[in-house]
Parts: sequence; structure tokens; C-alpha cells
Amino acid sequence: MDIRQLPTPFVTIDRARVRANIAAMQALAASAGVALRPHAKTHKSPAVARWQIEAGAVGICCAKLGEAEVFADAGITNIRLPYPVNPANADRVRALLARGVTLSIIVDDLDVARGWSQAMSGTGAKLDVLVKVDVGFHRCGIDPDSPRALDIVKGVSELSGLRFRGLLSHAGHSYTAGSMHDIAEIADREITILRSLATRARESGVDVAELSVGSTPSARFIALQKGATEMRPGNYVFFDRTQAGLGSTPLEGCAMHVIATVVSRPVASRVIFDAGSKTLTSDAARGFGAVTGYGLVYPDLETDQPMGSIAIERLSEEHSVARVLPDCPLRPGDRVRILPNHSCVVTNLANELLLVDGLKVVDRINIEARGKNY
Repeated sequence: MDIRQLPTPFVTIDRARVRANIAAMQALAASAGVALRPHAKTHKSPAVARWQIEAGAVGICCAKLGEAEVFADAGITNIRLPYPVNPANADRVRALLARGVTLSIIVDDLDVARGWSQAMSGTGAKLDVLVKVDVGFHRCGIDPDSPRALDIVKGVSELSGLRFRGLLSHAGHSYTAGSMHDIAEIADREITILRSLATRARESGVDVAELSVGSTPSARFIALQKGATEMRPGNYVFFDRTQAGLGSTPLEGCAMHVIATVVSRPVASRVIFDAGSKTLTSDAARGFGAVTGYGLVYPDLETDQPMGSIAIERLSEEHSVARVLPDCPLRPGDRVRILPNHSCVVTNLANELLLVDGLKVVDRINIEARGKNY
């Protein structure tokens, strides 16, 4: 099947690029001597997760229990949830454990940890937990500088029904870094914070087996993050315009594109594509320097030369409004490739991903965990 024959818009994944991305990150983890546990929220597909595990990944991360249940149904049984799961979901967690899933969660609140301890008591099973540490992103995680930080770690480690595994962080602020040097400093501070808290915990008698770090922009510095035992990048499997803007990959490494059609050219300076916020997402562009717009446009399906003079300035649900130069050759009916700003969200907006080799569709990848955001 030729992608020029399919109704637009749709999402493609380049087969060679996705395989190369998987292999490269696995090699990076191996060279640093750490386990690779990819975050599956990027692809939400058991098929892609199997490619990652076959390449050497120890398991996967999921954003929510709904995703974990889908992957467990598909036979993937080593799953970490680096998300603060509420003990109200204990029945679902116990059901996964009863099925033989090696499941771990994070906590950043001692009362929540006590709730999980109570939920697991009397079951004969233990739930693996890590304490989430805020390393600068200021979302979830305990404050490592708080006088209570060590007390929380010790308290979690002493609770019945739980098996304390270690500390976990996410350097999400690397996405807003202004330079490669800034990302390197973020990665260095991330592991420095984890090592410091782990040392204090060990000196107080707590067994800290794992230091888990995660972020695609900072993944390139894993070899410098001495003491880390695990890395959890997710976006790397496809990459996107943001990752290219942050220097995580050249444009040629980006595997995901949206194929769209020009549906209108009402004036010489404006072109309308049939892929709007329901396909591309309205996530803003990020990267070093001035990165703007809602995707990078390739005016030819067969070449890798983006046209910088085409700027997608506005999205509505079904329309992309792009500013073009008067001599732009695009006319209604022409097809383009668009590199989206954020591949993880695009996946959650599509029913399937078309695996392609050039213009040829070689497989259809179902997104079984799409919408499992609970």
C-alpha cells in the first residue's frame, strides 16, 4: 500500500528510524552499565514495547494503571508506574500482582505510603515502591533539602506490605533548557541529589538498591550520571520536533510524521492543511533558540528537506493554518509531511500508526493503550 493512496490525515512511523532509535538508546544504556526501562506512554503499543524488550530493555514504564493493564494483557509483565497512584486503586494493583506482573510504583507522601501498606497487608504479597525525589522540575517528588526528606525515605522503607526499592527522579525541566550545557548541568544535579539522599539513607540503615533517572533530553549524559542504576526515557523511540530542537537527535532521526493534504489556499500567503489539533496537538514548540509554530513541514513526501518558509501559525480542531511565501508551490490536493512538536500526544490522538518504508506501508501498529488515562 502506498501512502499517497490513503485518506489524510494519518500518522506514519519510519521503520528504519524507529529500529535505529531503539538500538541506539539500548547501546547507550549498556555502555553506561544501567538498565533501560522505556516509558511506554510515548507509543502506547505492546508491539513497540516488545521491540524495545527484545533489544534489551528490562521492562517498561506506564503513565497510568489503565496503560499497565493493557500491557499486562499483552504479556508484558515488568512494569513501573513513575506516577503517584492513589491507594483507592489497590484492587487493580493487587489484581496485576496476582497475575504475576512485577509491578512497582512511586510515592512522595508518607500518608499515601501508609495507605498502600494497609492495602497490601494480609495479601501475602509485597508491592515494590520507590520514593520520588524532586530534582528541579517541581512537579511531584519530595524536597531533597527538606529536614523531613530522610524521615520519609526511612518511613517508607519500614512499612509492612511494601518493598522499598530506592529513589526515582524525572528531570523534566531539561525540556526548557536553553543549551546543551544547561541539560548537562541538569543531569549532573539530578544524580548528585539522588546520590546525596541515598548516602544519607544508607548511613541510617536503609537499603537503597536503585537510583532511577529519566528524561529523553538528558539521556545522552547517562554515562556521566555515576550511581544511576536505571534510565527511563520515552520519547526517544520516535523523537519529535522538540527533541530535534533540544539536540537529542538530528531531524533525520525523527521517526514520526503526520501526512496531511492542502485543502485550501485562500490567499497567496496562507495555506490550510487538513490536520489540526486533533491530529498534531496544540503543544508549543520547544528547543534552543527561536523554535515556533505547530510542526515542521516537508513539502515533499519523498525528500528529507523541510521548508522553513512554511510556518504553521494556528490550529483549530481540523485545520492547520500556515503562513507561506507567495512563491510557495503548494496547491489544494498536494500532500505534505509534518514533523509534530510532541510525538507522545500525537500517539494518543490516533487509532493506529502506519509503519512505513519510504512510501510503502509495511504494517499497521495498533495503539491499544490509547485513552487509558485512568
